[in-house]
Amino acid sequence: MSLRINDIAPDFTADTTHGEIKFHDWIGDGYAILFSHPKDFTPVCTTELGAMAGMTAEFTKRNAKILGISVDPVDSHHKWKADIESLSGNSVDYPLIADTELKVAKLYDMLPASESGSSEGRTPADNQTVRSVFVIGPDKKVKLTLTYPMTTGRNFDEILRAIDSIQLTAKHQVATPAGWQPGDDVIVTAAVSDEDAQTRFGGFDKVLPYLRKTKQPN
Repeated sequence: MSLRINDIAPDFTADTTHGEIKFHDWIGDGYAILFSHPKDFTPVCTTELGAMAGMTAEFTKRNAKILGISVDPVDSHHKWKADIESLSGNSVDYPLIADTELKVAKLYDMLPASESGSSEGRTPADNQTVRSVFVIGPDKKVKLTLTYPMTTGRNFDEILRAIDSIQLTAKHQVATPAGWQPGDDVIVTAAVSDEDAQTRFGGFDKVLPYLRKTKQPN
């Protein structure tokens, strides 16, 4: 069964470049970004892991941990990290899961549950659906999912923007419009009455009968 928004993210135990982790325990009381790769030493993914390594501080500011996953073993991951740092200048300090038995890829519906075998002998094309991003909240629920083709590098600035929106809208009864950036006006949700919106946000602009905008809450 595919994962949907607000489903509980499946828990698992896995070997990583930081040792064994139990996923829900590892998340703790913050957010997690689980992002997957079809195979080590692939060109697009090498650029992506380097980009994420350079943005670790930004995710930390948002109380969000980064967890990479590839089907290859831990020793391969460590060798790959040297290439990533050589290319990007950024050291990969976040853990990388070694999903050699394809268990996490299947658990998160990135590969069919019926897929047989292990990572050995598989090509990037065999694993091309293992190109997903999952944002998971402190409640261990899935907040966002994105899946990219192998030829399209992921935009992690967009993941940061989405986390900013997810955290803001979880705290206040607002939504964010298309193209929203932190500091822009937000939308008052239908659950908030005009009277409550006036008290809560200090006023709003009724753009349409069903669309009210207000300043972003602090």
